[in-house]
Amino acid sequence: KKLTTIPAKIKRDGTLREVDSINLVPGDIMFAEAGDVISVDAIIFESSQLQVDESALTGESIPIEKQRGILNGSTDLADRTNSLFKGTHVTKGNVWAIIINTGMKTELGKIAGLVQTADQSITPLEKKLQEFSKMLITITVGLVVVVFIAGMINGHHFVEMLETSIALAVAAIPEGLPIVATLALAQGMLKMARYKVIVKKLSAVETLGGTKVICTDKTGTLTENKIIVSKVVSTDSVWNIGTDALHTKSFDILTNIAILCNTAELKHNNKELIEIGDPLETGLLKFAESTGKNIDSIRNENKKLKEEPFSSETKIMATMHLNDNKNIVYAKGAMEELIKRSDRILLNNEIKELTPELKQHWLNEGEKLAGSGLRMIGGAYKESVDAENESLSSNLIFVGLYGMMDPPRKEVFSALEECKTAGIKVVMITGDHPSTAKNIGVQLGIADESSEIILGSKMKEYEALTESDKQQWLNASIFARVSPKQKLDLVKVLQEKGNVVGMTGDGVNDAPALKKADIGIAMGERGTQVAQEVSDMILKNDSFTSIVTAIKQGRIIFENIRKFVIFLLSCNLSELLVIASASVFNLHFQLFPLQILFINLITDVLPALALGVTEGSNNIMKQPAKQIEAPIIDKERWWTIIFYSIILSITSLGAVFVSHHTVHKTELWNPELCNNILFFSLIFSQLLHVFNMGQTGVNFFKSEVFRSKQVWGATIISFLLIIVLYMIPLVRQSLTVYPLSVSDWLIISGSAFASLIIIQIGRVFKIVKQ
Repeated sequence: KKLTTIPAKIKRDGTLREVDSINLVPGDIMFAEAGDVISVDAIIFESSQLQVDESALTGESIPIEKQRGILNGSTDLADRTNSLFKGTHVTKGNVWAIIINTGMKTELGKIAGLVQTADQSITPLEKKLQEFSKMLITITVGLVVVVFIAGMINGHHFVEMLETSIALAVAAIPEGLPIVATLALAQGMLKMARYKVIVKKLSAVETLGGTKVICTDKTGTLTENKIIVSKVVSTDSVWNIGTDALHTKSFDILTNIAILCNTAELKHNNKELIEIGDPLETGLLKFAESTGKNIDSIRNENKKLKEEPFSSETKIMATMHLNDNKNIVYAKGAMEELIKRSDRILLNNEIKELTPELKQHWLNEGEKLAGSGLRMIGGAYKESVDAENESLSSNLIFVGLYGMMDPPRKEVFSALEECKTAGIKVVMITGDHPSTAKNIGVQLGIADESSEIILGSKMKEYEALTESDKQQWLNASIFARVSPKQKLDLVKVLQEKGNVVGMTGDGVNDAPALKKADIGIAMGERGTQVAQEVSDMILKNDSFTSIVTAIKQGRIIFENIRKFVIFLLSCNLSELLVIASASVFNLHFQLFPLQILFINLITDVLPALALGVTEGSNNIMKQPAKQIEAPIIDKERWWTIIFYSIILSITSLGAVFVSHHTVHKTELWNPELCNNILFFSLIFSQLLHVFNMGQTGVNFFKSEVFRSKQVWGATIISFLLIIVLYMIPLVRQSLTVYPLSVSDWLIISGSAFASLIIIQIGRVFKIVKQ
């Protein structure tokens, strides 16, 4: 929770800054814009096209328009259009407001105070563990009944068999399972946090391991999100990064657009540049500074009067400013959208009609630059605007475009290669120009030159999709100019075909797709708080590599839990088989109840816990994604457990017969000696058995278990513990243990290593599957 605290933008000491919402106090001046979650109650004193979703508080599904005003003190909560409330979020526009209440004093806090308890829903993994436990109890009870009846038939005392049966029942159930499962999940989640991945829901860890498709944004996820303006093409000049600033009228207007049609800020603090706002907008500000412009002075000279914020529908932002008693509008946005809204062009310092031929020329220019990997943003303006009645983003004068560069992250190449070997398809979804998207996609290997790019404008409504259309979507790897609604439709199509889908998103409009996806992945740096609220995990560094790391960790956690279960069940079942064999065949020796419990105390604690935190196999990402509905232990692995148990039982029982017939060579059986040989053989075999839990097909000495420091540490401590307890007479007496000869210890050790070797031979010849 501490890692996912909600930030808020406030103005203190005349400076806009980001602070954790927990540090907000009444009287603070707060700024919020589309996508921000409101974490306090506040009164509006300035807003622009503000709409707020209050469904979480009032149940009203339609966003409410908000503005400055004075209302009657008894106005109902849902009708307080001059107020912002904790737990709601901004869907459109922006707002300045003064904070009046925080925490439990807010309207949402009052409701929260009424809630005393809440049941936590069960996760899929917990459900699987419960089902598994029920089946295990049934099997255990059945075998214990067999042992009890066989013992009674063979003349053993009732109390003795009752004690043995109870001890056996306790030993057979892996009571450490919930602990190890929880520790494995917790340790995995902490490890993900170190890789800048915050997992919000426990169930997401399991789902991660089964992910088959990742739908990822381009900007900041596959690329560095260090957006710089590398080329400016105005209507009368061309500027390239690193060259001297131009002084044409169109270039100066484009510089003003970069500064004024912009809500971001740059702060120079002890030679350190602090960027606040969208990376694209901070990139434009850095470009303006590089030309020698003073951002603060230009903003002071051009007072903002009105604003039409950027939205995913219009793809344009426009602001109106007062300069020398004239109203001037500056606009920026997607090239093709801005051209549609422009009817004039500034050519050689003269305003001329923007003819269809000129529009096509500039669209072609944008296409050409986008094809070279640049992200194209158009710029336009207009003067003498009627502030009351005229739309800001219409009848514009086009002045040129910015070519912005955002190179791919270097580490993404290896991450994408890992996805291919893991059978995970990567789909790039972007609002960028299709040529820009394809250029990056080809560079990264997501697509090739012949790959089809699906445009949002060509995507049908979900209800109108044919099977052919759906197949086309499934085959595509790049989607450009896609709307949030189309993202949601794509997730539906992918899930219909049985895919576990991970979807990245950052905007408020991405929330439905994030919620619909099996794993909603929100951006931590540039993502809106709304996206983070509905997501299952948050990338604090916005890097695609972190997604792959999280998937890998999800697979490792599930495999570690599976290893732990296989290890414990095979050990516990071997005890059942040994005791059942001794009872059914009326052998001269048997394990005592306290010995059974001691074996479990040694093997079920440290080695089992160590298995839960192993690093995972090197080829974990070379395996296909597991089916999310698959049980923890499938039929093949049940056979593996039975095979392991039989080998452990045979070698342990075999040690007793070898000792009797080759070392002691007596006709009369020595029950105490036989018991001790069986006891130590079984416990040594089970401790060495932990090394059989490595990935099948991997060299034994290179397996993740053999290389694990935790496993070695746990095994050595367990052996030392046995030796120390053997040396204490009182403990030996309690466990009915007697001093053994060197020959006996050699037989015990030999049987333990024999079980290890036989199981490894079975794994080499693929008799069993791990």
